Amino acid sequence: MSKRISRWHIFRHTSAPYLFIAPFIIMFAIFYLYPLIKSLILAFYITVGPKSKIFVGFDNFRFMFHDPDFYRAVRNTVLYALGSVFVQLPVSLGLAILLNRSKYPGRNFFRFSFFSPYMFGSVFVAVLFGVLFVPHFGLVNKLVAFFYSVDIKWLSNPKLVLPALILTALWLYAGLNMIYFLAALQSVPKELYEAARVDGANALHQFLHVTWPGIKPVAVFVIMMSTIGSFQLFELAWVMLDSSPGPDNAGLTIIMYLYQSGFVSGDLGYASAIGWVLTCGLGIISFFQMKVTGALSK
Repeated sequence: MSKRISRWHIFRHTSAPYLFIAPFIIMFAIFYLYPLIKSLILAFYITVGPKSKIFVGFDNFRFMFHDPDFYRAVRNTVLYALGSVFVQLPVSLGLAILLNRSKYPGRNFFRFSFFSPYMFGSVFVAVLFGVLFVPHFGLVNKLVAFFYSVDIKWLSNPKLVLPALILTALWLYAGLNMIYFLAALQSVPKELYEAARVDGANALHQFLHVTWPGIKPVAVFVIMMSTIGSFQLFELAWVMLDSSPGPDNAGLTIIMYLYQSGFVSGDLGYASAIGWVLTCGLGIISFFQMKVTGALSK
């Protein structure tokens, strides 16, 4: 009897951890691992419908790198990502610094106000800004009319589609990134600022030698997440441009190019190849960002 109890005790203590993580492993294998492997296999096939497929080897990748639309999608996505990083993040950091001041009146209200657009979701924001950018009657053109008497066709002019998307994303995501920066700023010890002021450091020196080193890990995270999120741009542009890539493919993004190939044309094999190229490209970009920011040296 004692042997049975000891065996049950050993089995319970050795097997219990695996039983607890078994649901996660099963769900991970079904909804992540299997689709990942399946998409890698499909990247070497041309598919016609859900069941018919033809093995073509690397032909999907060869066609992709000779397709002008692919390079247009990459160009548009890169420009949008650069706008997100170099326009959106400085605005988010500036708002965080401003609203981190303890004596600022109504700062909690403004924190919520700047963050609240993110809670509406990208589809709602795309519909809203699609109306705001309407020529002549749109609110954006009404505001511009105070300074210049022009009627700007934001979403029908190929040169203005990307700026319109960047401005929309600025309104949507600036508050979210502000929260990250705000949390990082509040973790910087105030004693460091007091010591810097005693040493005669001005506001710029305090930011460069106290604030930035304190928030750098969070800043690296925000930059990487913003870059990855920018390369996943789809529904915002798709809804704003009325389910199209816009005039002269000015709003065509990599994910939109993938969607058109896989779910409009029906070639899931080519869409899988696009997805894997995007994954590898994001891996290289993320590695480069971590290398430049020094995140890999720690």
